[in-house]
Amino acid sequence: MYRPGAFVEDDPARLAALIRMSPLASLVVHAGGRLLAAHAPMLAEQDVDGRITALVGHLARANPFWSALDEGAEVLAIFTGPDAYVSPSMYPSKQDHGQVVPTWNYVRAEARGRVSVESDPERVRPYFERLTEAHEAARAEPWSVSDAPDRYIGRLQHALVGLRIEVEDIRGAVKLSQNRNDDDFAGVRDTLAASPSFSDRAVSELMALNARLD
Repeated sequence: MYRPGAFVEDDPARLAALIRMSPLASLVVHAGGRLLAAHAPMLAEQDVDGRITALVGHLARANPFWSALDEGAEVLAIFTGPDAYVSPSMYPSKQDHGQVVPTWNYVRAEARGRVSVESDPERVRPYFERLTEAHEAARAEPWSVSDAPDRYIGRLQHALVGLRIEVEDIRGAVKLSQNRNDDDFAGVRDTLAASPSFSDRAVSELMALNARLD
């Protein structure tokens, strides 16, 4: 991924937060002489220092993506956060010198690593159970896999395969107008906050959060 210096994000905590915010990864692999893609929710595993060491998730067994994978194949996982078009009209500096052009704000993370597949139905349950626990944790009444009938979950285990990617490299790009002066930054943030677009408003919220973290 191309990352101009102002937008480089390598902080493990922020990368982990980005994955939690947008856990549905686009997975890309080169297999059989062609590029294949799949989309799967992934959970990040971290070491004691907070570095992301692995991504764990699952796919439908009917998805041909996993059966095309060789054990240890290199996989690219792309996590895509909200994005927004930025008009020059959002910049107060447009009135001063006019030297502004349209651009795009976004947050992204890319992880590369070696994949292993768990196709044994008896060992698939932890792959979707851990993901469920992570996303239900903040709910007032969390749903648990054990809440469903055993026979139903047994059929589900036969319908899924587990994926584990041992992460060798992970990097992020956060482009939230942080390269603009304070007035231009505020102009973008406030205009996006008033937009009817959900993605625009989400970018505005991230801009405010990123400014506080810095």
